[in-house]
Amino acid sequence: MASCLGVGVSLFGASVQKNRHSWGVRVRSEGGASADSVSAVVNGASVVREEGSWSSIDKGNGWLKSKAAEKKIKLKDDVPEKLEPFWDDGYGTVTVKDYFDAAKDFTQHPDGGPPRWFCPVASGSPLKGSPILLFLPGMDGTGCGLILHHKALGKAFEVRCLHIPVQDRTPFEGLVKLVEETIRSEHACSPNKPIYLVGDSFGGCLALAVASRNPKIDLVLILSNPATSFGRSQLQPLFPFLGAMPDVLHETVPYVLSFIMGEPFKMATVNVESKLPPMQRFEKVSQNLTALLPNLSDLASIIPKDTLLWKLKLLKSAAAYANSRLHAVNAEVLVLASGKDNMVPSGDESRRLRKSLQNCTVRYFKENGHTLLLEDGIGLLTVIRGAQKYRRSRKHDAVLDYLPPSLAEYNYAFTQVTGLFHFLTGSTMFSTLGDGTVVKGLSGVPNEGPVLLVGYHNLLGLELTPLVEGFLREKGIVVRGVAHPELFLGNLESESPEVSLIDWVKVFGAVPVTANNLYKLLSQKAHVLLYPGGAREALHYKGEEYKLFWPNQQEFVRMAARFGATIVPFGAVGEDDIAQMLLDYNDLIKIPMVSDYIREANQNSAKVRDADKGEVGSQNLFPPLLFPKIPGRFYYLFGKPIVTKGREEILKDKNNANQLYDQVKSEVEHILAYLIKKRKEDPYRNFIDRTVYKAIYSSQHEVPTFDL
Repeated sequence: MASCLGVGVSLFGASVQKNRHSWGVRVRSEGGASADSVSAVVNGASVVREEGSWSSIDKGNGWLKSKAAEKKIKLKDDVPEKLEPFWDDGYGTVTVKDYFDAAKDFTQHPDGGPPRWFCPVASGSPLKGSPILLFLPGMDGTGCGLILHHKALGKAFEVRCLHIPVQDRTPFEGLVKLVEETIRSEHACSPNKPIYLVGDSFGGCLALAVASRNPKIDLVLILSNPATSFGRSQLQPLFPFLGAMPDVLHETVPYVLSFIMGEPFKMATVNVESKLPPMQRFEKVSQNLTALLPNLSDLASIIPKDTLLWKLKLLKSAAAYANSRLHAVNAEVLVLASGKDNMVPSGDESRRLRKSLQNCTVRYFKENGHTLLLEDGIGLLTVIRGAQKYRRSRKHDAVLDYLPPSLAEYNYAFTQVTGLFHFLTGSTMFSTLGDGTVVKGLSGVPNEGPVLLVGYHNLLGLELTPLVEGFLREKGIVVRGVAHPELFLGNLESESPEVSLIDWVKVFGAVPVTANNLYKLLSQKAHVLLYPGGAREALHYKGEEYKLFWPNQQEFVRMAARFGATIVPFGAVGEDDIAQMLLDYNDLIKIPMVSDYIREANQNSAKVRDADKGEVGSQNLFPPLLFPKIPGRFYYLFGKPIVTKGREEILKDKNNANQLYDQVKSEVEHILAYLIKKRKEDPYRNFIDRTVYKAIYSSQHEVPTFDL
């Protein structure tokens, strides 16, 4: 077998150079195949192998290593250390048509040789210290199944994809050994980094098999509709007929399989913007569907009849092997399951795997088909981050491993997820300049961190999403909220949890509230959102609107002073204009069955403070019963910034720290009283009035509010 350092060659031929898709190639041969007189394509340029030397994509997306030169040549001028908000993840710019174009490059020309790895040039250069991600393909074997996600994943991972040639007949055990050699080599080079295996369908079985044989290697498995349930496939009765089908009829099989395996509508909406008017959106989807149909015939060349029959046998052995070794899998696992998977029962299988595996999380996509990674929805990197599965070392660090939201994530979250809420509440924000002048907008909040935003927590945290969106839209700043640990433990998830608002809270920067996390955030000069009243305010009782429940000790003041952070007290009002509380904790605890549920939930929940710390320590978690109102409006006011830099007496003198703490609390109470009074002067406080205003003037025009 060839050296596990790799042989830098391309057995794809010159056809790759003709196509607009460029592929960096790293080859590891199975069975000792020769690699003479061939070339690789890197960023469109040919790298020709000379006798006695080799070239390969070795470390990272866009690194070229030459054995002859014994040095690394960087293909880009710099390797970024961090991403900025609104970075371009490329999601929606690549479609299923691009998948077919790329797949044809591998199959229309000689595609012999053993299975090997290639590195998509579209992935670019990852962030410094990024882990490696190995993509294990489904039945097609091309390795192009991640094409919609190459650019985004390439920012956070060193991406490599496994290509299994059409005529290759390597048995399942051989593929397991190939992947196994790769991860062992990578683990030897970077023992403190995790190795990600993204397995699609058949690739999911391959990932599980490799993980079961290597329990001491730090692996993270992302399994998209894994074919471990192949034995229970709805199509099992049809498979025997495929072998007996005349060759002339095989041309129809790809059309049938494409509609069984994928969800055509989801494939056609990948690059269709949700903001388009309904008719334009319909026209765009119709055009995409029409353009998609001619490409389906290409499946016959991607998976010829003899290859299809071989792949079905391979699937059967792969599923049996993986299922027999589930007990040995120690890896961290994230299963992505589709609700409209007509190939295998992925929904039921995800629930089985969740119970069978030691550390398994599930995300459910009820409207998607088997080819989830080629369909419209949320980017794979978004799902990984929302499930807290992205890390660059042995343990996930909510601060150090954080990646800011991309532009596509911002648009999706604040249109598809919370867009209706923003439309109904029509939030308006004010801030205070250094001279005490109150102005519209957020110009009074310092742009440079560290900044500590300290305020009142509205019922159920209803004020959060407009606040986070406002800072991103107006200042390009990610507000890092410190949130209740219960949001991060997975205790609130169902058996088949979909990507939820809790996942988006993590994507947009929330971290568990601990002194260590606050320390790290301030040391990174971040804008940190802190609610001293925590869950006690967010789950307050009837009649306690806008009442502060802060601890007696100055928990955050000395930490802020240590880093010279600027403290900005703020208030937000509007919860009582959104809904009326019918039943609170005191009411619900009197209902027999409900009381048992609440007591059990609180007994097993994470505690932020000791119960003996008074009212704020009594943070009983409960689901209040609310009655919605015709929506009013949320109002925010950020007070005059309080500078702690240079005030060492706060650190040394407890009395000075207490005085500053009381000052911040008093400012928040004053702001709440001010907003409650001033909102009565707003002619557009009511949702109906704002809707009429937008209808008369412009839907994009900002609705006025009270005069300052």
